[in-house]
Amino acid sequence: MHILIIHQAFASINEPGGTRHHEFARLLTTRGHKVTVIASPVSYITGNSTHQSNSEIEGVTILRAAVYDAHHKSFIHRVLAFFSFMISSFWIGLGVKHVDLVWGTSPPIFQGVTAWALARIKGAKFLFEVRDLWPQFAIAVGVLKNPILIALSEWLERFLYHSADRVMVNSPGFLEPVTSRGAKRVDLIPNGADPSMFDPTDSGAAFRQSNTLKDKFVALYAGAHGMSNDLQIILESASLLADVKNIHIVLLGDGKEKSALMAQAKEMNLSNVTFLPSVPKTEMALALAGADACIAILKPLEEYKTTYPNKVFDYMAAGRPVVLAIDGVIREVVEAANCGIFASPGNAKEIADAIRTLAADPEESLEMGLRGREYLEDNFSRAVIGDRLIYLLEDLISNR
Repeated sequence: MHILIIHQAFASINEPGGTRHHEFARLLTTRGHKVTVIASPVSYITGNSTHQSNSEIEGVTILRAAVYDAHHKSFIHRVLAFFSFMISSFWIGLGVKHVDLVWGTSPPIFQGVTAWALARIKGAKFLFEVRDLWPQFAIAVGVLKNPILIALSEWLERFLYHSADRVMVNSPGFLEPVTSRGAKRVDLIPNGADPSMFDPTDSGAAFRQSNTLKDKFVALYAGAHGMSNDLQIILESASLLADVKNIHIVLLGDGKEKSALMAQAKEMNLSNVTFLPSVPKTEMALALAGADACIAILKPLEEYKTTYPNKVFDYMAAGRPVVLAIDGVIREVVEAANCGIFASPGNAKEIADAIRTLAADPEESLEMGLRGREYLEDNFSRAVIGDRLIYLLEDLISNR
């Protein structure tokens, strides 16, 4: 089976960003399938141009499509970057031969159009993956306001759901919205993590030493620094924790809002906050090992109750307790695993109190983290989820 993945934000495990698709692609190649990915040469996390040519990584062929290189500047620039990839990836995709299945993933939703068109031209199956509910999230955050653009976006969303031979979602919270908007058959292949990439017994001494964090209780956030991530609330929590000298907050990652957050932290005279750049997935285990607790946060929007953020599963795989400022389906996971403390989204005091509680009882914090690791191994390991994905793909192809 030859699978063609259209994914502008594709990141290999040697790069910063979500590596769900590279991990799945590697698994597929070990089962004898051929995988080709068409991706952007520009990092979706940092905005830097990091790839100048096509490559092959662990049996996965990666083709780079030219894009308008300015997606971190503004909403308009971001849309131009999306449209440029939609067009360039289509032309490159025309040259990929003997394809059995085209896998499009959203967001950005526009690359779904490329995947649909290539699948129909090549007589292949079209799998449409929904990783975020777009445009609903963009409307809720306030980046999409024009009623005409909203109507067009919602029409495109329904068209792709209806046209797909199968729709795949990464969170159970997406099942009902996607089905109600026209998807004929929806499969849940949830986010998860590969526990073999993390060592819960690692003390993280190297990470702590290199970042002057020795003898600190480190609460670490790892991920995008964007509008949805609400990291200014973490800075407010840090201010509330200033009286506890051994607690230190680390914000690791990049994104459009990072420079503003760094300026805000300086203005607030926060000596207990450190900003670090993004690291590849291969180095994430070392960073998480250097943490005593890990933070997951999104804006307090009803729409975000549907999400399964990847970072939470990485935290669990690393055996670290979670300070969870996201309500909804991911809260159900953390509470079922008994591996963290919930704090109301948008509530800096509750987040600060959760960090205080964990710092005051290191032994219980350690036990929480290990419970999360065990729960992930049983329910959300990448290998178990990967088997379900392979069954889905092979079943889809067999019905061609």
